Amino acid sequence: MDFFHSQETLTTIQWILRAVVGFLFLLIVAKLMGQRAISQLRLIDFVMALVLGNIIAHPLSDEKLGMKGSMITTIVLVVLYTGGLWITLKFTFIEKLLDPPPFPLIKNGEIMYKGLKKAKITIHHLLAELRVEKIEDISKVALALWESNGKISIFLEPKYEPITPAIYNLKVEPFDLPRTIIKEGRINVQELNQIDKNEDWLITNIKSQHHTDVNNVLLATIDLKMNLKVFLYK
Repeated sequence: MDFFHSQETLTTIQWILRAVVGFLFLLIVAKLMGQRAISQLRLIDFVMALVLGNIIAHPLSDEKLGMKGSMITTIVLVVLYTGGLWITLKFTFIEKLLDPPPFPLIKNGEIMYKGLKKAKITIHHLLAELRVEKIEDISKVALALWESNGKISIFLEPKYEPITPAIYNLKVEPFDLPRTIIKEGRINVQELNQIDKNEDWLITNIKSQHHTDVNNVLLATIDLKMNLKVFLYK
């Protein structure tokens, strides 16, 4: 465990061990912080990412610094972070401070210049976001909001919304997410059990329909109607 403490010099193996320990430690920290910190980089999440990255980076690049202090500091910050999230759930005014409400960038087809200045973005950036959503005309936008995580929520005028079956009260099939029963030549037995099928049934169907073995299947899925889709290695 000499690599864990400060040293005058470190061997190649000790540098590798530091990197491995630091990597695993950060994985645990990310898990403790939860999915929100990963998927939504809000103000408090951004601050945490900057601080944690800086703390862990130093002992991974400077042999004269031990890892113990950095890891203790990181743990304390994670406790403060999770405590801060809990506090925001209990006290609304703190939530508004750390996670401010959205404000409009476009309203009724008109660009809100004050909103652009507040968000510190340019018209070019706004137009780029509209293009991503395949919106070519600003006048079609009923409302565009700047969210606290830096993303833009866009709502079209009702007359420009895509036509859906609900508008005409049409009956549609219920949502069905196909199950992955083979991935890269490996059968997922658990998924087969949930649809009351076995490996023999699957192998027989693949041989009869595609004249190949399971080992040659890149991906195979099945839906509630027992429609089997098979994608072979190419």
